[in-house]
Parts: sequence; C-alpha cells; structure tokens
Amino acid sequence: MARTLKARIERFPVQGSFTIARGAKTHVDVVIAEISDGVHTGRGEGTAIYYKGDSAEAVLATLESVADAIAAGAGRADLLTLLPAGAARNAADCALWDLESRISGERVWQRLGLPVPQPMLTAYTISLGDPAVMADAAHAARARELLKVKLGGEGGWQADVERLQAVRRAAPDARLIVDANEGWAGTDIERTLAALAPLGVELVEQPVPAGRDADLDGLRCAVPIAADESCQTRASLDEVVGRYQFINIKLDKAGGLTEALALRHAAATRGLGVMTGCMLCTSLAIAPAFLVAMQGRFADLDGPLLIQDRPHGLRFEGSDVYPPPAELWG
Repeated sequence: MARTLKARIERFPVQGSFTIARGAKTHVDVVIAEISDGVHTGRGEGTAIYYKGDSAEAVLATLESVADAIAAGAGRADLLTLLPAGAARNAADCALWDLESRISGERVWQRLGLPVPQPMLTAYTISLGDPAVMADAAHAARARELLKVKLGGEGGWQADVERLQAVRRAAPDARLIVDANEGWAGTDIERTLAALAPLGVELVEQPVPAGRDADLDGLRCAVPIAADESCQTRASLDEVVGRYQFINIKLDKAGGLTEALALRHAAATRGLGVMTGCMLCTSLAIAPAFLVAMQGRFADLDGPLLIQDRPHGLRFEGSDVYPPPAELWG
C-alpha cells in the first residue's frame, strides 16, 4: 500500500520568556510530519533553524515537496539526497523511523541495538538577562543538578562573568554549562574561559560565530568548548577538529535521527565528545533525540520544559527526563 505524507504547523507558547544573545521568543512553531501506510502512522517534528533565516512555513513547503517521493516508496536513505539537512528532513526522517517501529513491533532503540533506555540527566536553561534576573531564575531552579546558562549579552565578557557569578551564588551546588550563542566575537575568549573556570563551568558552547572558527586556533582553553552552530552534519567535522573538544548534535541541524547517529559515530572516531541538544520543541522532537543522547556525555533536552508542551508528553522528574513511551514515538 502506498504511503501518504501529511504535514502541518503547530504553535506552542513559551513558558515565561526565552532569551538568548540573538533575542527573545514568546512562542515556537513546529512542523509535524505524519507518514501512514494505511494501517500504521509514524510522526516526526521539526523546528525551523531561525538563526539560518528559516521559517516554519518554509519547512512545511520543503516537507510537502517530497510527498510524491514518499508515496512512491522513498525511505530514510533517499531523504539524505532528496532534502537538505534541516527541520523538514528531520520531521520526515523521524516519522519514517516511527512508522518502521510500529510496522515491525520493535522499538527504535531495539532496532539500533541500544540498551534499554533509562532516565537521563538533562540540563535546564537559564535565559540571558540582567544578573539579578538570571539569579532569580537560577534560584528557582537551584535543585536541578545541571544548569545551562545563556551568555553573550551586552557589556562584553566582564558582564558575562558577572552574570555567571550571580547564577553561581543563587545555585551554589548546581553543575554549570554555558552557551554563548556565537556572542563572544572580538573578545578575549581565552581570558573569559579562565575567568569562568573557577566558577565550576564544565563546558562552553559556541563562543564565536560559525565560520570564524579559526579564531579559536592556538587557544589554551581553561574550559572545554563545544561546536553548536559550527557543526551541522558530518560535513562540518573537518572545521571542528582541533578547535573544539565537543560537538552539540541537534536533530534539526543534522536533518534527522539517521544523520545524527552517523554524526555521533564520526565524531567519536575523531576524539570529539558529544552533547545532544534541541531547539525549542515539544516532547515529540525530544523522543528520537533521547536515543542519541544515550550515547553522549551531556544532554540538553529541556525544550518541552520551556514551552507549554503537548498533552501526554515526556515525563520530567527532578533533573531527569524519562525514556519516551511507545505511545509518543518509536
């Protein structure tokens, strides 16, 4: 029986505010792909990569452009050539994984030969703001084990150090990672990392804009750094090796679970550590990302906690996210 693709945009409000170096968001529009064989239906979700100028409407149009190919039998391997890396391919790829799981009666983790998934520590994001505002947010989240602090705001590196000092005072026992969101261009990054290290920062994401990775050549890094915007797919790795110690894998960047798994393997063979992250998204998008995060060191899968998530989403308890149930995905 021929497969059919249905796609749509769904909007979810942000809980409170979500602010990074590029601006604030009040809602997120996600694109849903549903692929059916007439008996079973698989679902996938993608979030437009806004810093690349993408939009939910463009993602939807791209996704709908492969409806005929999917009806003709195109599979996950075909999507790697039919669609560019991005949210549209992510939604379709994850929908196919989900569909294959439901047809076979095996969970995706079983098909991949992974161990039984267990609850996983995930970071929780503290948005960029004035030190006092960030301290209040950190105080409210102080019981969480791992906080991800957004930096790269006005005032230069000294202001960012003050922001992190305020967070540390408010959450003295939390582990900390930092996301500069490309916001430290033109600053003394080596000096900034040295100032953050005594505050217990374990990792700093993307200090420089993508394409300016050579600015990191020869740095003595007091804190390991991870490539986020600079690492999209396997094709990015040559620019990353020797400049970063980690990469942040996001399924929307990679264009699906298929490429994300291949990227994780390729990174490991090059000695790079792996963090698994997400865009603002619902639990449906986190479910496949969970399987990549099982194989990495850091997980930042708090997207559903930052929005008004869909009903029957993932279970978050304390600092952990629980494995996705079959009713949600794969």
